Amino acid sequence: MSGSPQNEGRLSEVRFLTVAEVATLMRVSKMTVYRLVHSGELTAVRVGRSFRVPEHAVHEYLREAFPESA
Repeated sequence: MSGSPQNEGRLSEVRFLTVAEVATLMRVSKMTVYRLVHSGELTAVRVGRSFRVPEHAVHEYLREAFPESA
C-alpha cells in the first residue's frame, strides 16, 4: 500500500496525540475523549489497542464546537 510522494510528505507532518494528551489539551477527562472518538465526533486512528488523534482534528473539533461570534 503505497501512496503518492506528495501525500506521504503531508502524512509525515501530521502530529498524533494520545487520548491523555487530548484530554489535557481540552481540559476534559480521558473518558470524554473516548466518548468523542467512539461517537465519531473526533477523528482518531486505532493503533493496536489504543487510539491516536491527529492534532488538527482536535483543533477542527474545537472550532466547530465553539465558533467565533463576530
